[in-house]
Amino acid sequence: MIEARALAARFGPTTAVDGVSFSVASGEAFGIVGESGSGKSTLLRVLAGLHEAWSGRLVLDGVPQGRRRAPRGRVQMVFQDPYGSLHPRHTVDRALAEPLAVHRVEDPAPRIAAALDAVGLEPMHRFRYPHQLSGGQRQRVAIARALILEPPILLLDEPTAALDASVQAEIIALLQRLRRERRLTYVLVSHNLAIVAQLCERVAVMQDGRIVEELTVAELRARTAQHPYTRELLAASQGYMRRHTPHPNPLPQAERGLGERS
Repeated sequence: MIEARALAARFGPTTAVDGVSFSVASGEAFGIVGESGSGKSTLLRVLAGLHEAWSGRLVLDGVPQGRRRAPRGRVQMVFQDPYGSLHPRHTVDRALAEPLAVHRVEDPAPRIAAALDAVGLEPMHRFRYPHQLSGGQRQRVAIARALILEPPILLLDEPTAALDASVQAEIIALLQRLRRERRLTYVLVSHNLAIVAQLCERVAVMQDGRIVEELTVAELRARTAQHPYTRELLAASQGYMRRHTPHPNPLPQAERGLGERS
């Protein structure tokens, strides 16, 4: 579903991503970890088509990028801050209707209702504004907006970082269910190794714009990393992963948002 070879991205004279190569199979969840400034989010923005100063080879859903873009709506992104990514003066209905209008989808009402139901929001949330929603509900709206065009690839940039720990578990459960039901391909950027281990099968470790090591989640949990930088990350997270790994079998109501304030 995703193939990157010698991918590089720049901000003026500064190289943020330097010769990165990786691939993600259809239906796989692939994690990218590393310290701030390592190039993780820039790499995700290249995949999303939001950063134009890049070079190398990138194929998304079988379509080489740079010569002919992927079919519209095939790659969507969920950002870290749901309040910042939603227009404060637009209702949930308008936020979900906008991508449908851009892509000229007729009769948007059933699609909007289905998208809200898929992320565990009630019909009453449809005409509320972002400030009238909890943080978890806002992130559910952002996920619904990303999925309303039914893309096969979903890019997740720290999707739970701005949420409380209890709400994080609910959003993780939601993302797991959506991936399973829709056979989605995920690329997840996160500082939180526990969340990466919960959602992903493989993880790439970035340092100074480069991927220094790839691990399976089993290797991550067993702490069998070879690169010194990866071992430093694991050492820094020791204990944290045990304390903050969400429960593997959240209660069903977690997916429906019942633990959040209305």
